[in-house]
Amino acid sequence: MRDVQRQGFGGSAAIRFRTAGLVLLLLHLLLVGWLTLRPRDVLWVTAPNLEPFAGIAAALGSGPSEGLRYLGEGLLLLAPLGVLLPMAGGRLAVSSWGSLVRTVAAGALVSLGIELLQTGVPGRVVDVDSLLLNTLGVALAHAVVVPAARARLRRRPMRPGGPRTRGGAVRPGRDGGREPLPGYEESQGPTPTIPRVGIAP
Repeated sequence: MRDVQRQGFGGSAAIRFRTAGLVLLLLHLLLVGWLTLRPRDVLWVTAPNLEPFAGIAAALGSGPSEGLRYLGEGLLLLAPLGVLLPMAGGRLAVSSWGSLVRTVAAGALVSLGIELLQTGVPGRVVDVDSLLLNTLGVALAHAVVVPAARARLRRRPMRPGGPRTRGGAVRPGRDGGREPLPGYEESQGPTPTIPRVGIAP
């Protein structure tokens, strides 16, 4: 959050930004849990898929519509995490690659947790391709949205009248004006000097 404040946001704006990210992240995870961990009342289920790309090949082999549905569901399920995780972190001055790696790793862990939990849910089976597609969706969402959004936020100028920290920190006064914070003094220009006067012997 300090990074956000240094790059042009005030303290309250940074807190609102991060809080919104945390709330949206929680809501999204609740929705994902509801979609993926509900028991399914079905007559039969497919065998668990532990072979990478086997599920994708089977879906594409069933027809274009089935293949697109399978790919779309896998990519979109956790894609919002690619944006919401950095938003909840509230940092701007970070490495783009480092942010991508951390976000993708977190998305992969969430997807892995879902797959493991589904082993105990009736009607749900483990699919390693879902893990791959979920992780790819997180990476794509992050790459498309986050770097551009951070660059735009970094370019935002400081709001006029914001807090100053060098020689003139101020706060709102009682009459609507500004008054210096304790321990600070308004800058009044260079300190006057008194010329030295010679002393007669």
